[in-house]
Amino acid sequence: MTIKRVGIMGGTFDPIHLGHLVAANEALNICSLDNVIFVPTGNPPHKEETCTSFYHRYIMTCLATSSNDRFLVSDIESKSTGKSYTLNTLRKFHRMYSDTEFYFITGTDEVIDLPEWYKSEELLKLCKILAVSRPGVNKENLEAKIEEIKKDLNGQIELVQIPMLYISSTDIREKFKNGVSVKYLLPESVEQYIIKNNLYR
Repeated sequence: MTIKRVGIMGGTFDPIHLGHLVAANEALNICSLDNVIFVPTGNPPHKEETCTSFYHRYIMTCLATSSNDRFLVSDIESKSTGKSYTLNTLRKFHRMYSDTEFYFITGTDEVIDLPEWYKSEELLKLCKILAVSRPGVNKENLEAKIEEIKKDLNGQIELVQIPMLYISSTDIREKFKNGVSVKYLLPESVEQYIIKNNLYR
């Protein structure tokens, strides 16, 4: 029996940018994943501001990932009612996919907050966490903190070092709002979609 290794990359993707794509591709290669599924969030519990509609964020994610046949996009969280918790999404994926190991890809800054996530100990029974390096984080302190979280939550967390790309969706939205070029920060297809649909203006 062959066990598939599938990465899950969740995010608001408002908009998706090259930092997201590089992180997913590096995790795929370094950790020998078969696929990475991008999951635009439905109603994220940690975001207070209103996100762009799910429809637009989903389409932008599809456009950004279309050239990589090992990238998939799921609309699973569009069907959720209430807050979109990672635990509930992973439960659904386990029901949908048999003989599959799941690897949740997220930034190291978010991993530090893992003990505050909804039912984090149960979450770590359903997946392994791939903590992707982010600019400005002290590696030595980070490794010590991750070891502490692994011990406390009895889970698997692997630190994945990738090329440092400091690109922010918030900054991209501000650039659009102020009429500043966003070239080379996100795929051109996503940039053109944003312009065509007059998003972030």
